[in-house]
Amino acid sequence: MKIFTNNQLHELDKFTIEHEPIASIDLMERAARTLTRAITDVWSSSTPVVVFAGPGNNGGDGLAVARMLAEQGYQVSAYLFNISGHLSPDCATNKKRLEDCKRIHKYVEVIQEFDPPVLEDNMLVIDALFGSGLNKPLAGGFSSLVKYINASSAQVVSLDVPSGLMTEDNTYNVRANIIRATRTLTLQQPKLAFLFAENQQFVGHLQVLDIRLSQEGINKTDAQYTIVEEADVRSRLLPRDSFAHKGQMGSALLIAGSYGMAGAAVLAAKACLRAGAGKVTVNTPKRNVSILQISVPEAIVQTGSEETIFAEAVDTETYQALGVGSGLGQSEQTAIALITQLRRTQCPIVTDADALNILANHRAWMQQLPKGIILTPHPKEFDRLEGHSADSYERLTKARNLAERLQGHVIVKGHYTAICMPDGHILFNPTGNAGMATAGSGDVLTGIITGLLARGYKQEDACVVGVYLHGLAGDLAANDLGEESLTAGDLIQYLPQAFKRLQE
Repeated sequence: MKIFTNNQLHELDKFTIEHEPIASIDLMERAARTLTRAITDVWSSSTPVVVFAGPGNNGGDGLAVARMLAEQGYQVSAYLFNISGHLSPDCATNKKRLEDCKRIHKYVEVIQEFDPPVLEDNMLVIDALFGSGLNKPLAGGFSSLVKYINASSAQVVSLDVPSGLMTEDNTYNVRANIIRATRTLTLQQPKLAFLFAENQQFVGHLQVLDIRLSQEGINKTDAQYTIVEEADVRSRLLPRDSFAHKGQMGSALLIAGSYGMAGAAVLAAKACLRAGAGKVTVNTPKRNVSILQISVPEAIVQTGSEETIFAEAVDTETYQALGVGSGLGQSEQTAIALITQLRRTQCPIVTDADALNILANHRAWMQQLPKGIILTPHPKEFDRLEGHSADSYERLTKARNLAERLQGHVIVKGHYTAICMPDGHILFNPTGNAGMATAGSGDVLTGIITGLLARGYKQEDACVVGVYLHGLAGDLAANDLGEESLTAGDLIQYLPQAFKRLQE
């Protein structure tokens, strides 16, 4: 699913109007019917409704919804804010239609003074003040109204976008002046800002409503941002030949686990095997050997000269993929061995955890990373690499720039994990849940992607398929076990089911 910018969405509206063809007021009516149906599916006609509408097309949507709810027997009070004396043409049309509606309980056009209604907990507030066209923080009377709504105990439904929230960059927004919606009914597709953790408090429960904008227009419009769909992941899966043997399924090397962190190596190795690699070798300190041999008997264990740390680079000529960083530790000896390893390795590389932290402590080494490298930081690890970010949009911009600069892939982990491509395109992963916020989850992802690379997947496909499988395994595990008790080991146990679902 493509995610368009605000400007692209407006162009898509125009394209639909011109090529369906359909009048803009009729397209608004179609959207309002869809919005009204979504509201009546949740709230009964016994719920008093208060609609706050702005002067633009978002306000026009709100007035149309107010009329449709009133016609279905809802007690609706509508307030149109026409402070400047200028309404968009479609908003003006819906104003006239609402004035002609016999069943509206109360209609007020606010031009100067506003005496706000009492908002009680049994009421539903419909926020239609400002939609996707907003490009600056709310101020003055509108910011006061937003604060008044937020302070009430009423449930709030925002139409398309919570008023005050900009669809992409909110770095310099005033967060106190943004509606905190119970539910957001957004039109056609999610907005980029909805995918960022700090904006969840404003969006509430998100529902995407199809208003049948032109599919031709959608297909013709290039998008920098995309949400991965299951069909796309399926198309990337590699078949397994009936006559395959382990030598053809790839050999993966994991450099993981300092003393006391053998568990990270175990999780990565198990996940790598479950991802389909024909052979997995784990390079780990001597004191971890017994743990690895007992916990993952299918893996080969390789040691260096040191008892407790990774201290010397190893030959990777016989491997198809390298995963490095899980539980590695950050001693200076390990750091020097790591950069030596990264410079020497010719096969695809996945870096995670302490490998990223070492690079963050030796920023000049970033210039020496090989082309095609895959970095898998969580937000704090990324901020250590590239400096503090004020919000997710700034972090995403930096991640995209880093992927382009390195000509590699940067995977910023989160609820919507962002996969930043070397060409500047960003894919958001829709699978996964809050139960996966547990120690070792990242080690499992490193193992999965490394296994897929060894298996023969290209870097882009390994990232997309690996992240999707990781989240899908988490969703399947949470469905059976609940989110609260999920562990990283559960992700590995449910990985076969995730593969089966995609292959079926």
